[in-house]
Amino acid sequence: MSCYVIGEIGINHNGSLDTTKQLISLAKDCGVDAVKFQKRTINIVYSTAEREKPRESPWGTTNGQQKEGLEFHQEQYDEIDAYCKDMEIDWFASAWDIPSLRFLSQYDCPHNKIASPMLTNAGFVDAVIAEGVHTYVSTGMTDLQTIHNVAAKFRKADCPFTLMHCVSTYPTADHDLHLARIWTLHDIHDRVGYSGHEIGPYPSICAVWHYGVEAIERHITLDRSMYGSDQAASLEEKGLRLMVDQIRKLDMYTGTWVKTISKGEELNAGKLRYWEAA
Repeated sequence: MSCYVIGEIGINHNGSLDTTKQLISLAKDCGVDAVKFQKRTINIVYSTAEREKPRESPWGTTNGQQKEGLEFHQEQYDEIDAYCKDMEIDWFASAWDIPSLRFLSQYDCPHNKIASPMLTNAGFVDAVIAEGVHTYVSTGMTDLQTIHNVAAKFRKADCPFTLMHCVSTYPTADHDLHLARIWTLHDIHDRVGYSGHEIGPYPSICAVWHYGVEAIERHITLDRSMYGSDQAASLEEKGLRLMVDQIRKLDMYTGTWVKTISKGEELNAGKLRYWEAA
């Protein structure tokens, strides 16, 4: 099987295009299929009271200043789009409001993404579906009935989608991963992926090998000690490279159902079997 691997840059770029390009290059070098960002209209997503809350960051002393410092706009996304085309790697983003969704549509990205917090925003979900673009739908913090309802909307509109098992804690503790819930999503829809927030690569490899997901999404970083709320739940180069390598080797490891004797086995049989065949 072929698994689509998404490197979630998100806001781990810390407002730096140089860091962004390093992360895109890292993803490409590790064999990742796409990188993903997050796009917000700060004044819509966050209330005035939320923006005015105290928060020390490299960009100021309020929550709003921190959010604005992490936000890319037209000039930066134009450069991201051009850089990804040069690198021959897909890119797309999670929009957190309808103006951001409209903004991203100018780039004709191959996918949309509904982040877990947005899944209960009916108006936003409808706006995503109306675009008709294949959409990754994360299911963290969401009950089964809501997931069924959203899936029904996508089917009714004939908009292709992939349900993503997700646990919205950062990082997610091993005992909270509940990968078996991937089977529950398989009962709802035939296309299922995994958006993980654990520290290491192995649960994501397991999700592909054992649970047959078609897509893996993992946050990536240059260094988990960098500033940012998502850094601790991200993979550095070593973990990313290991994860992608093992996912890509699945077909080779699986091989064929047909029982045959390999050339190497034939040679060893001549050395190890000293008796006549029955």
